[in-house]
Formats: sequence, structure tokens, C-alpha cells
Amino acid sequence: MTTSSSERSDRGVSLGMPQLPAPAYPDDVRARLETDAREVIARYPDSRSALLPLLHLVQSEEGHVTRTGMQFCADMLDLTTAEVTAVATFYTMYRRRPSGDYQVGVCTNTLCAVMGGDAIFEELQEHLGVGNGGTTDDGKVTLEHIECNAACDFAPVVMVNWEFFDNQTPESAKGMVDDLRAGRPVAPTRGAPLCTFKETARILAGFPDGREGAVEATGGAGHASLIGLKLAKGEAAPARVVHPRGETPRDTPPHEPSPAEHLSSHDAPQDTSASDPAHPSGPVAEEGE
Repeated sequence: MTTSSSERSDRGVSLGMPQLPAPAYPDDVRARLETDAREVIARYPDSRSALLPLLHLVQSEEGHVTRTGMQFCADMLDLTTAEVTAVATFYTMYRRRPSGDYQVGVCTNTLCAVMGGDAIFEELQEHLGVGNGGTTDDGKVTLEHIECNAACDFAPVVMVNWEFFDNQTPESAKGMVDDLRAGRPVAPTRGAPLCTFKETARILAGFPDGREGAVEATGGAGHASLIGLKLAKGEAAPARVVHPRGETPRDTPPHEPSPAEHLSSHDAPQDTSASDPAHPSGPVAEEGE
């Protein structure tokens, strides 16, 4: 059953939404967005399934999801503004306030953190003079800490508009943001060439710009991420088995990874107490001994 605009407004008010109407897009902007929105909606059997890409679409217009953008999505999909707001506030990919041309996200999840992500984030905050979620005065860079991006074999990882910058250090990250602010070319370590946040939002709305052809040339996931798939396909030798001290190892063929397999800075064998006979680890001493 189709609801009228007044009914949708009443339902929004009943859920605690603001009663003041959102500002309207200029006529030419709305006409252009409606054309794009109808193309997106036509891809789905149920129109409300198009809400996520439509939120990206309105984000590509202003750089963040405004009340005007949410009202536009509600109108196009016959939803209440409350329903649209619930989705827009749930996903962190949708910005709710003006932000920079380049969203610089430092992964501070466990592995990236211990590999240096925390130090990168702290130094970038000091270097840029902003806190988490803050934007530089020139409007170029918004800094934030982000959750895992499934690139642990390249930790610590920094993302700019969802493109990967792998194996970062505080120095390389500071140099990268300086280049972004100065307008100098900046290339991700893999993936598609970098573009602005608005351009990224339009791509995520479902309007590719032709950059996807460059992805294969720069590489994808690293060896550690793909080894399970390669093992399942029989394309990789079984992993080496590390035996407890004193246990006689079974006859298993040794496998020494080739240099091509070491695509990240820290997945090569390391000299640890388990692998370096010259520095064995002894039993942990009890307190007082």
C-alpha cells in the first residue's frame, strides 16, 4: 500500500523525527539525481533495497548525507525519513557532517595496532592538528581510526577513500597526507587510482568511472590472505608444521616460500624463540625465584 507524503511525515514525527521540513535541492540538481536514482532503483525487485546505493548517491552530491538527501531517498523509495535515518546512522561509511576531500582512516584493530597503527594515528593527529573525525582547516583531509579492513597481512594499513596504503609507518603516512593537502599525486599501494570522496561515493552508488580496469595492474590481496584458497585449489604446498621441542618431526617435505609469496613486510619467517635455536625460551620463572 502506498502512503502519502503527509502520512510518511506523521509516521516520522511519531518516531521522534524533526518536524521542520528539510531544505529542497535546486530543481536542476533534483532532476539529475532523480534520473540516477530511477536507474539504481530499477536494478532491484523491491525498491527499498536500493536505499544503500541511494544514500551513496546523495552523499556524492554534497560530500555527506544531509537531511535534504535523506528526504530525497525517502521520497524516491516511499519510506519515512525515520527509516532512512536509521540506515544512514547505522553504517559508518555515511558521513553525517561536512568532511574532507580525502577520508584518511588508520586501522587500529588488534594486528594493525600492535604493528604500529596506534602510533601512526597518534602522530597523524598531532601532525594534522585534528582529533578523531576532525577535518583540516583547508577541507582536504578528515582523519579517523577505523576497524579491520581485512588486510592484516599488510599491517599496519591506512585507507584513503577506501583505497589501500599498506605497510605504513608514521613517516610514510605523514608524507602521504602532506601530498594530499598539497595536491600532489598520491597512488595507493594496490587497487584503483585515488579519487575524491564525492567521486568514490558515486562509484559506490553504482556508477563506475572506468578506474576498475586499473585494479589488476596494482594487485589485490596478499599471500597470507589467499593461502587458504590456494591450498584448496592445490596451488600451494602444505604449510610447514612447527613441532614442540623434543618431539620427533614426521617426514614432511619442507616448504620454503618463494620471494614472490612474501608480498607484505612481515609475513616472512622471523627469528623468534620457537624458530631461533640460538635464543631458546626457557620456562617462566615463578615469582620469588
